[in-house]
Amino acid sequence: MIVAVVGLILLPSAGRPGSVPLAAARTPLPGTPHAAASPQPVSTTPPGVEATPEFARQIRANEAGLVPVLMYHRIIKKRQASIDRTPAQLKQELETLAKQGYVPVTAREFATGTMPVPAGRYPVVLTFDDGQPSHFGLDANGAPVKDTAVDIILRVAAEYPSFRPVATFWINRTPFGLQDQNQQATAVQWLVNHGFEVANHTWSHADLAVISKKKVREQIVRLARLLKKLGAPPAETLALPYGAMPHPRKIARSGTWDGTSYSFAGVFLAGAEPSVSPFAKAFDPLAIQRIQSNGMKGECRKWCSQHWLEWLNKHPGWRYVSDGDPNRISVPAKLRGNIDPKRRPQVNAY
Repeated sequence: MIVAVVGLILLPSAGRPGSVPLAAARTPLPGTPHAAASPQPVSTTPPGVEATPEFARQIRANEAGLVPVLMYHRIIKKRQASIDRTPAQLKQELETLAKQGYVPVTAREFATGTMPVPAGRYPVVLTFDDGQPSHFGLDANGAPVKDTAVDIILRVAAEYPSFRPVATFWINRTPFGLQDQNQQATAVQWLVNHGFEVANHTWSHADLAVISKKKVREQIVRLARLLKKLGAPPAETLALPYGAMPHPRKIARSGTWDGTSYSFAGVFLAGAEPSVSPFAKAFDPLAIQRIQSNGMKGECRKWCSQHWLEWLNKHPGWRYVSDGDPNRISVPAKLRGNIDPKRRPQVNAY
């Protein structure tokens, strides 16, 4: 059984019910069909926009804001663990996101700051751990199996056209429960060809905090080699099993084993809060926060998706709002200092 752990860096505790938003976001702005769908080409660029300070002010752009990176495990009709979600629960959560104006991006797009989100909309990252059979499979007609994560994402996108049908699937050595390597390749290539990201979750879901540096590198490289063999592009993101960081932590991001090297744009935790913007000074590509998808029972009253999505909806000034311009980073003037100095030539402050 996979056990979700709380993120390594928690929000300070004042300014929201029970806690305070990250300092990186600083001062908030004023409040601001059931059949399986046929996959459509996924746009990688938003409609052409050249953001000016006046335009950014009109839409209240805030690209220094917080981004929810949602973490899912099994999607099954009868939950067996607290981190499981049912197909109905997943669909309801995705529909809520769509209605509130969120646009999915992949973990790679987020970590590299290349998020194709239209002006005035909010990025959300949908991530699925462990390559579960309930995440994806193809039926006899070559379509996603009903009520798998991919099927549900496609159905929601068909109902809400602005909801990009993309997500990140972090896999281990038997992706989607498939034992046959030809079937594995077919599945991985279908996902990649339809705009999904398939990336590295280590070979055997090892706890990287308790094994040697050599074993850490081996775990990552063996999965990297499998991805290559299956026809996926080199992974640019890694999700840490159990959210456990190796020692030293830098070997999670880059290294070499048996003549094969790896390098990631982002390493993701199994955490409990939104991530800061990838453009922020406070952004740590070695420890990107995620939010467990769940309701508001027990610890999830403060740390899971229902809590955080409701909180961001009530506090829109803390939320990342896109300006739709991939060449600019639009922020209120008071947040200019929160942006990574390397990116300041792109800043469009208002």
